[in-house]
Amino acid sequence: MSGTVQQAGAKLDELKTKVEAAAPSSVAPTPQPALSGVALYSRFAFAGAVCCSLTHGGLTPVDVVKTRIQLDPVTYNRGMIGGFRQVIANEGAGALLTGAGPTFAGYFLQGAFKFGGYEFFKQRSISLLGYDTAANNRTAVYLASAACAEFFADIALCPLEATRIRLVSEPTFANGLVSGFSKIAKTEGIGAFYSGFGPILFKQVPYTMAKFVVYEKVAESIYKNFVDKSTASNAMNTTVNLGSGLMAGFAAAIISQPADTMLSKINKTKGLPGEGTMSRLTKIAQELGLRGSFAGLPARLFMVGTLTAGQFAIYGDIKRVLGATGGVEIAASKK
Repeated sequence: MSGTVQQAGAKLDELKTKVEAAAPSSVAPTPQPALSGVALYSRFAFAGAVCCSLTHGGLTPVDVVKTRIQLDPVTYNRGMIGGFRQVIANEGAGALLTGAGPTFAGYFLQGAFKFGGYEFFKQRSISLLGYDTAANNRTAVYLASAACAEFFADIALCPLEATRIRLVSEPTFANGLVSGFSKIAKTEGIGAFYSGFGPILFKQVPYTMAKFVVYEKVAESIYKNFVDKSTASNAMNTTVNLGSGLMAGFAAAIISQPADTMLSKINKTKGLPGEGTMSRLTKIAQELGLRGSFAGLPARLFMVGTLTAGQFAIYGDIKRVLGATGGVEIAASKK
């Protein structure tokens, strides 16, 4: 008798469990709090690091050809496609990956500071000015935030960019990132890594200011006039990021091209004893002239347009995946 009762009780418990599992829960899921502080900006920085290292690293062959055209326009005078053929014919296909190590490492660091810093300084500007004032003067907010972020990003990038340019301009200088970095530090001192800091600021700060403000303005125009951002699909948002990034890349490439050429020149060789950076820049500018300053522009337009479009697309997708949606938006939206 007791066995029968126990069996009946077990079946009752089993039935009760099934009913509870099938019944809809009356307790609403707890909403996840919006990210803020370190949790938010570390995600911005990581997304920026990944998007910059992947895009710049992936376009290393284009950058090699572009740098060769800038440093030796007499030899490399057949345009981008011809430059590819010349490098492969003279040094083999592997030469197109020269400097890939410093490119990945340098732009991983720079991307973290650039994108994370841009979001941080934009938020600080909004907090300082107030939302309405910041929104009404958003172009100035974008420009100032980009300039501040790029300054700190260049401190991280400069040593690795100097190593990359040396490896590209002198293929026999070292075997890779570590050996090239160590050789410059040992033979020329730490200061050699920052001999191009002035040119890199002249190049990167206007570049980044143009890059972010054009991206923001193009994206704002698209969302205001053509696409409802609140209902847009993930694929549509990625498409908008790609298109806006492409336009931003073209503008940034043209604005920063002269400084990019000067940066390649100043990192190619050591300066004369006692020669300061500004005197070297002045001499290089005189040697180049206006036309020489824009050497390699077609290759750089292709490179920068492609990588900037890719950067903003990857950046937006990684932010979405990581849930980094806590930033304040000041762009005008579709009414």
